[in-house]
Amino acid sequence: MDQRIAQIERNTLETQIKVNINLDGIGKSSFTTGIPFLDHMLDQIARHGLIDIEVVAKGDLEIDAHHTVEDVGITLGQAFAKAVGDKTGLVRYGHAYIPLDEALSRVVVDFSGRPGLVYDVKFPRSTIGSFDVDLFREFFQGFVNHAGITLHIDNLKGSNAHHIAETIFKALGRALRMAVAHDPRMAGMMPSTKGSL
Repeated sequence: MDQRIAQIERNTLETQIKVNINLDGIGKSSFTTGIPFLDHMLDQIARHGLIDIEVVAKGDLEIDAHHTVEDVGITLGQAFAKAVGDKTGLVRYGHAYIPLDEALSRVVVDFSGRPGLVYDVKFPRSTIGSFDVDLFREFFQGFVNHAGITLHIDNLKGSNAHHIAETIFKALGRALRMAVAHDPRMAGMMPSTKGSL
């Protein structure tokens, strides 16, 4: 079985980002984005997805976190698109419900080749520490657009903003873990009636 790894670099006037991923990892992670809460959320994807992820990002944080958060999403999406390859033998779909105390979120993913984001999350406050919760949508939109996936994110319950965010990222990790797994019954086959994804 080929190693499903990817290394992506993205450099703009606003950000310089390097991402390394291994879809068949053990959840090992390293994050230096300059945004501690983003690092904490990315760690949930790695840990619960059993995906090794390394992100090094330098951005114009003196302005705000927007460009860095969005561009990390874009670069991570590019890495996933490269690592899954032609998607032969892939499970393709994944889903997870994750609770954390009073919060409950559902994430459903399809490695369809078609970018689509449905995001139904209402946070009870506008920031978690100094992190602007509006930036989560920007992260997911960048990720979806460049990974070529359909992603539905729904927060079903919750009153604590930190708990809500954590359930979303943990659920994303679990859904990705399911979707990128090899389906032994689909070995050598494309999981689509179209013949390509």
